[in-house]
Amino acid sequence: MNEANNSTRLKTILKGSAAAGLVAAVVYGGITGSAINAFADPVQIEAPAENPGFADVVSAVSPAVVSVRVRGEVKQVSDNVPGYGFGNGLGRLPENHPLRRFFDQFGGPGFAAPSQGKGEAPREVRPMSQGSGFFISDDGYVVTNNHVVDNGSEFSILLDDGTELDASLVGKDSRTDLAVLKVDDKRNFTYVDFAEDEDVRVGDWVVAVGNPFGLGGSVTAGIVSALGRDIGTGPYDDYIQIDAAVNRGNSGGPAFNLNGEVVGINTAIFSPSGGNVGIAFAIPAYVAQDVVQDLIDDGKVERGWLGVQIQPVDAEIAESLGLREDRGALVVEPMQGSPAARAGIETGDVIIALNDEPIEDASDLSVKIASAGPSSEVQLSVWRDGETKSIDLTLGNLAKADVNTAESQDTIAPSTFQALPSVGLTVAPSQEGNGLVIAKVDPESDAASQGIFEGERIASINNRKVSDIDDAKAILNNVQKSSREHALFQIEGERGSRFVALPIQQS
Repeated sequence: MNEANNSTRLKTILKGSAAAGLVAAVVYGGITGSAINAFADPVQIEAPAENPGFADVVSAVSPAVVSVRVRGEVKQVSDNVPGYGFGNGLGRLPENHPLRRFFDQFGGPGFAAPSQGKGEAPREVRPMSQGSGFFISDDGYVVTNNHVVDNGSEFSILLDDGTELDASLVGKDSRTDLAVLKVDDKRNFTYVDFAEDEDVRVGDWVVAVGNPFGLGGSVTAGIVSALGRDIGTGPYDDYIQIDAAVNRGNSGGPAFNLNGEVVGINTAIFSPSGGNVGIAFAIPAYVAQDVVQDLIDDGKVERGWLGVQIQPVDAEIAESLGLREDRGALVVEPMQGSPAARAGIETGDVIIALNDEPIEDASDLSVKIASAGPSSEVQLSVWRDGETKSIDLTLGNLAKADVNTAESQDTIAPSTFQALPSVGLTVAPSQEGNGLVIAKVDPESDAASQGIFEGERIASINNRKVSDIDDAKAILNNVQKSSREHALFQIEGERGSRFVALPIQQS
C-alpha cells in the first residue's frame, strides 16, 4: 500500500499491517435479520427518553463486533525490499548494537525476524492484516470489507472475550468492497440487525465499535453529519457522513444507533494527515442487503447492465435541453452492442425514470440498474428532443459485459481557424471529418472555467452532430433566437466523452 502523505485526500482505514498507510476504499455492508436463516433474535434495546450515555448500547452490541485477522500466502522477500521487514536498514544492525536483540526478537508486524549476514537467501514472510467485522446471524456469518480480506489465504475472528476462531471466506465483492466470512462453531453468536434507512436522520447519534490500530473493542461516538455523500469512489456512492472518531483498523466495523441497530459500515475517512479529523464515511444498510445475501447464496454478486456512459444533469444542462428540473442521467455514449444501444438509446438522451420510478442522478440510475439484476425487463423514460419517450429493454449481465471502447485520434486540418465568439472557442474541422477540433480556448470564457482544453473535439451541439463550422454557427444562431441561454456541447478527448453546457453570449 501507499504511504500516507500530507496532502488532503480520501483514505481508507487499515488494509494491511500496522506499518501500512491508508488507502481509499468503499464498503457496503449489512443485511436485515429476516434475510438470514437465524435461530435467535438480534440485539434489541429501547432508547431511553433522556440521554444517559452509550453504555447500554455498547454492552448489548459489543459481543457481536469482532476483530478480523487475515494471513496471506507466504512470500519470499529480501531485507531491502520496501514494505517488508526492515527495508530501511534496521534489519541489518551490527551484532553488538543495543537494539539488535529487540529487532531479532520481534521483527516486524506479522513478519519473521530479519535475516543475518550478507548474501543469504531471501526470507519467507506471511503478510498479515486486520480490521473489524460483525455478526449478522447467530450461526456465524460475519460482514467485513473486501479490502480487509483481499489476497488473504487464512482468516480468523477475535471475539470480545478474547476467543479466536477460524473463519472461511464465503464471498467478496470488489465493486462494493464488501465481504462475508463464516465461522463454523456450535455456539449461537450474538448478532445485530440493521436500521431502516428512512429512520436515519442528520443529527442522530451514532456509536462506532471496532478495532482501531489493532486495539480491539474500542468505542467512539458522534452524530450523522450528512446523508447521500458521493465521494467519487464508484458508481454506487451513497455514504453516510459521521463525525465519530474512525481510524485505520475500523474497516468493516459497524456504526450503531441508540437502539443497537447498524446504521452503516465505517469505511473511509477524509484526512489531511491520515488520522481522524471528524469526517468519516459509512455505507447505509440498504446498499448492501442484496449484495450480502447474494454472497451468502452464491458466493458472488450479479448486477444488471445497461451499457451507457452517463453524467449528472446540472441546472445549465437542464436549461439547454428544456428540462424543468435538473435531475436524471445524461447519456454521453451508449456502448456498442450493449442493451441500451440495441434498444435505441442515443447520445444526449436523459434517462429520467426506470419503471416509472424517478431517476435523481447518474449514481441513482447506476444503483437501480445494478439492483434490477441481469435479464430483467425494464422500461426507461427518456427525454429526447423536448419530449418524453418510453423504451423497453432487457438488461444484460455486468460481469459478462465488454466495456472497452475504441479511442479515436483527432487532428486539426491545415485550414484557417474560425472563431465561435459566442462561446469563447476557436475551432477547425477534424481531418477525420467527425466534428470540430478546438484550436484555442479564450482563458476568460466559461469554456475555460469548465475545463475545456485545446485539442479536444466538439462532437455535437444540442445533440446535433457537427461536421463543419457552418453547422456549429447555425445551431448557435438558433439558440440565440430561442429563449434558451445555454447550448449543450459534447466534448471528446483523452478524458473520454462528456457534456458541457455553455452560456451563449448574445451578438
